[in-house]
Amino acid sequence: MTLDLEALYIDLHRHPELSFQEHRTAEVIGRHLLDLGIEHTPGVGRTGTVAVVHGAGPGPTVYLRADMDGLPVLEATGLDYASTARGTDPNGVDVPVMHACGHDMHVTALLGALERLSATRGEWNGTVVGVFQPAEEYGAGSRAMLDDGLFDRFPRPDVVLGQHLTPLPAGWIGVRPGTQMAASDGITVTLYGRGGHGSRPHATVDPIVMAAATIMRLQTVVSREVDPRDVAVVTVGAIHAGLKNNIIPTEATLEMSLRYPNDELREHVLDAVTRIVNAEALASGASEPPTIDTLHTLPATINDEDATARTVAAFERAFGADQVIDPGMFTGSEDVSWFARDAGVPLVFWFWGGHDPHAYATAVAAGTVDSDIPTNHSPYFAPVLHPTIERGVEALVVAAREWLA
Repeated sequence: MTLDLEALYIDLHRHPELSFQEHRTAEVIGRHLLDLGIEHTPGVGRTGTVAVVHGAGPGPTVYLRADMDGLPVLEATGLDYASTARGTDPNGVDVPVMHACGHDMHVTALLGALERLSATRGEWNGTVVGVFQPAEEYGAGSRAMLDDGLFDRFPRPDVVLGQHLTPLPAGWIGVRPGTQMAASDGITVTLYGRGGHGSRPHATVDPIVMAAATIMRLQTVVSREVDPRDVAVVTVGAIHAGLKNNIIPTEATLEMSLRYPNDELREHVLDAVTRIVNAEALASGASEPPTIDTLHTLPATINDEDATARTVAAFERAFGADQVIDPGMFTGSEDVSWFARDAGVPLVFWFWGGHDPHAYATAVAAGTVDSDIPTNHSPYFAPVLHPTIERGVEALVVAAREWLA
């Protein structure tokens, strides 16, 4: 059979699922792999799926990875196949769910690539392992699959390849040697005050005021403590405190995202954040020291220099040098590199464009790319279907065939 990749993508887009809840997505993947006659195993790392395609003879093992999870975002694209899905987040809160980061396109492209590689398996030697990974948005899915015995249960990789949709013009490939994406930590800071009646603030220690002072001081970490030639990000993405306007609560929590290109800067930023959090709590007369809990730690996504040069050359032969660019380092983070790091093998991770080329060129000319081109995690993020699907499939096939004997 031949996969209808457009219909597959639309179906996945309509039915996004949150991290580690990708049960329907895994069923769809499994059904298509079964139809294609491709060996596969579901339930790896909770909701992940691993597919294995053997070539004509022995050779290298190439991992191709796609992530599967959606985000708690209310879609506002207006598409006739827009998501209306709801889900329950880890805190038990009902939330909207959307594929606002392109993971539906990632799955579509990998299924299409596996179909093509399987159909041509007589032309190459080696093994292709398709890794459909859950929970990238939590930074936990690759680790879950590795902890579930990925390398013991399936062929061990000689190279790990992966790709991510981004708002470049459809058809373009963006890849660079070295650090492609930043390292990151997700942390939760809990500040402890002394609650009481809103009419008697003098009898309390207000954790909301403490949180406000902490947030403002944290803005100086990057602006005053990081060399301007370096790249770092300190973001407070969520604040939780209080239930009523006349009650001063006992505690406040800050959900933070920290990003950096290397371990040295990571240590510097974490030390600064820890110092500021503790100092502001002390200055506020906190009832007890704050706690800082790490939700996840992701390493920098570092592309192997030689492997990237080899893969870029293959892309340029296939698509033309004008379609392959160095996009610079992205301050977003990924957990794909755990596969390569644990195996001790090269990683090549690239971006491929999904935005209408004419609209993108118009925005570039007007200097309005940031405002007019929806980026990942936006409620308006919506790749054009073609040639995005085709290029996503082609890129994986070209890269894989470069490494297969």
